[in-house]
Amino acid sequence: METEDMGTDGSEADAGTDPTSAQVEVAAETFRMLASGTRLRLVWTLVNQELDVSSLAEAIGAAVPTVSQHLAKMRLAGLISSRRDGRRIFYTVDDPHVVSMVREIFDHIAPDGSLAPDPPATGT
Repeated sequence: METEDMGTDGSEADAGTDPTSAQVEVAAETFRMLASGTRLRLVWTLVNQELDVSSLAEAIGAAVPTVSQHLAKMRLAGLISSRRDGRRIFYTVDDPHVVSMVREIFDHIAPDGSLAPDPPATGT
């Protein structure tokens, strides 16, 4: 009898099942959102710390209005979240799937931009 893997949300994950059309569309939109170097840099920065728009702009070397526009789009897409503290809004990435995806891609790419080699196989 085969055992089925459980997804991180408790749902069953079947590697043999094709994704639905809805899943493919949302996945494509997620990748489109992350296809911008500025957005990817913002997400990476927010994976590691919670910041407001001014601090984010300074951290990545971009203009505040540009960063603000990107943050609004990514928040609507569900890639980042925000919380208000007085007059300031702080942004973060708290979805473990987004954190994992971004960390995986940067683990896969060496600092010089080449694809990093796969780690050596462990086992027998």
